[in-house]
Amino acid sequence: MTSTVDVLAYIPSPPQGVWYVGPVALRAYALFIIVGIVVAIVWGDRRWVARGGEKGTVLDIAIWAVPFGLIGGRLYHVMTDWPTYFGEGGDPVDALKVWQGGLGIWGAVALGGVGAWIGCRRRGIPLPALGDAVAPAILLAQAIGRLGNYFNQELYGRETEVPWGLEIFERRNDVGQVSPQLIDGVSTGEVAFVVHPTFLYEALWNVLIVLLLVWVDRRFRIGHGRLFALYVAGYCAGRFWIELMRSDHASLIAGVRVNSFTSALVFVAALVYFFAATKGREDPADLRPADGEPVDGEIAQKEPEKNVEDAGKDEGTSASEPVSDDKAASTASTGGEAGTKTIDSKKDDAND
Repeated sequence: MTSTVDVLAYIPSPPQGVWYVGPVALRAYALFIIVGIVVAIVWGDRRWVARGGEKGTVLDIAIWAVPFGLIGGRLYHVMTDWPTYFGEGGDPVDALKVWQGGLGIWGAVALGGVGAWIGCRRRGIPLPALGDAVAPAILLAQAIGRLGNYFNQELYGRETEVPWGLEIFERRNDVGQVSPQLIDGVSTGEVAFVVHPTFLYEALWNVLIVLLLVWVDRRFRIGHGRLFALYVAGYCAGRFWIELMRSDHASLIAGVRVNSFTSALVFVAALVYFFAATKGREDPADLRPADGEPVDGEIAQKEPEKNVEDAGKDEGTSASEPVSDDKAASTASTGGEAGTKTIDSKKDDAND
């Protein structure tokens, strides 16, 4: 066992990852996931508006995508680590305890994408374009979420002596159990081992890819889901080599962690989509809801004509019926005033 004197330069783990306020448990893992979701929605919506979309759209879609994503992430984790829950000594009820950690990003993206598709269909907007807008924001949210693994003392790598090694402490829970794997426990101050902080490697890699995505998007103005494909490919490339460094329990295929296989397959699929998808970027007009109202400029051009016609109908005059000069002037004047009031009213509504 490594002594405390030998590891003074190492990164210490937090003393605990759960705090209790009365009977309520505040879990760092859940808090960081929530913060990441909020950041993704806020930044993603700003990027969507910058592309020509309607403000508030990302929040509306998130109402569908987030629950689907959480369910998908948990399902992927349970399916790829099923012996822990359904094997000998496992408890199937633990599969429902999301707060204890365990969300597979590929399941979250896959089923979250289904939820986003439903939301986009309801709003009448293209899913690929929305994916391009939120891609950097989603990856930044993933980086934030990885800090929850730090507090849980999980998803770390093999033992190491590098200066940035992570100290993993023994933890004791309320019933007296002592183990580094106790999420609800509190540090005893005793270092169990020093490991590669793979959660930190992944978080830093994610931030790097976020910066790359923002640059590519500004430099080349790509669309039609191609930026989202780059996000997926970039994340998978990093996850592949980081996964090979991890030493925590995982399901294996031919001695290789199943997440490494998934990373490789999804990476190839993302690149295929990137090169096969339509080049260029969507017309901003295509990003508006199918049943959305015209913008102010369109109102100013179209509304007076509509009201002139309506005014003529109110006077009982058809389009083919001849009218006197006085009546036409009166009608035009009435329509112009009505059009002006309509425009002003809609502009006031837009400023509220």
